[in-house]
Amino acid sequence: MIQFAWPWALLLLPLPYLIYRLAPPALAAEEAALWVPQLEHFGLARHQQGSRRPRWAVFLALFCWLLLVLACARPQWLGEPLEMPISGRDLLMAVDLSGSMQIEDFDLGGRQVDRLTALKSVAEPFIEQRVGDRLGLILFGEQAYVQVPLSFDRATVRQLLDEAAIGLAGDRTAIGDAIGLALKRAEEGEARRQVLILLTDGANTAGVLPPLKAAELAARKGLKIYTIGIGAEEMEVPSFFFSRTVNPSRDLDEKSLKAIAETTGGRYFRARDRAELEEIYGLLDQLEPVERQQDVYRPVTALFFWPLGAALIGVVVLVLRELLPRLFARTL
Repeated sequence: MIQFAWPWALLLLPLPYLIYRLAPPALAAEEAALWVPQLEHFGLARHQQGSRRPRWAVFLALFCWLLLVLACARPQWLGEPLEMPISGRDLLMAVDLSGSMQIEDFDLGGRQVDRLTALKSVAEPFIEQRVGDRLGLILFGEQAYVQVPLSFDRATVRQLLDEAAIGLAGDRTAIGDAIGLALKRAEEGEARRQVLILLTDGANTAGVLPPLKAAELAARKGLKIYTIGIGAEEMEVPSFFFSRTVNPSRDLDEKSLKAIAETTGGRYFRARDRAELEEIYGLLDQLEPVERQQDVYRPVTALFFWPLGAALIGVVVLVLRELLPRLFARTL
C-alpha cells in the first residue's frame, strides 16, 4: 500500500487558485505600457504581447504543481509485514593473542596448526549461527582492545576475528584487563543480558586488574563468564636423536579460570583438541540459546523522486515553450 509521510503538504494544492482569486490584478496602465527602443519588428512584438497561453500549457503547469505537492508529501510504498527475530542477549568474545597461541598442538584436516588457527576454524561457524544475537569481539595480550563493539553484523565480527594475528596485542596475557574492558562496555547497556566467552591458553602475566578481582566485579554487575582453556596436554617434540613428550599447556592457569567462571555463574571448559573445542561451542549454544522475540517490520520504499522527476520534465517543457519563440524572433 501507499502512504504519505507528510500528508499535510497536500493542503498546498489549492494555493495557485487562491492566488489567482485573491491577489490583486496588475494595473491596466502597466499592462498597456510597452517600451520599444526601435520600431524594427514592432508588429511581431505587438502580436506576441496580445497572445495568450494555450490551454495545454496551463493544464501542464497545473499538473506540474500537483506533482510537486505530491513529492512534498513524500509518498512511500509499504511492503509486506516481516517477522524479525530480536534477541535479548549480548555475546562478547575475548580472544587471547599472546605469543603462546602460536604453539602448533592442534590437528586441522591432518595438519598441525597453531591454537589461534584452530580457534578461528571453530569460532567462525559459531558466530554465523548466532542469528539474532548482538556479538562483540575483544582481543587481548598485554593490552585489551575492543575490536568490534556489540553489533548484529556477524559478517564483520567473523572477518575481524579472521584477520586477528598472534602478538597483535603483545606477547603476554592480561586476562583481568580483558574482563575489565568487557565490564566497561557492559556499563553502557544492561550487564545482566550480556555473556562473556573468554578463550586463553595461559595465565595472567600482565595488566593492572587481577582476574579474580575482575570476576568479583563482573558478578556484581551480573555479567556471566564462560572460560575456555586451550591447548593440548601432550605433544611430541623431535630432538637430534629421539622425540620426547612435553606438556605444552603447563602454563595454563586452570584454577583461576575455574574460579572466574564459578564466581560469575558460568562454567569452565577445557579444549585439548579441535573436537573438544567444537563440543564446547555446541554446549554454549545449549547453555545460552538465542532468545527469539518476534517483532513485525514493514519495509518502506520512498517514491517521491517519481513525481518530482515528472514535474521537472514538465517545467523544462514550459520553459522551452517560452524561450524558443523569443530565440527564433531574435534570429529573424
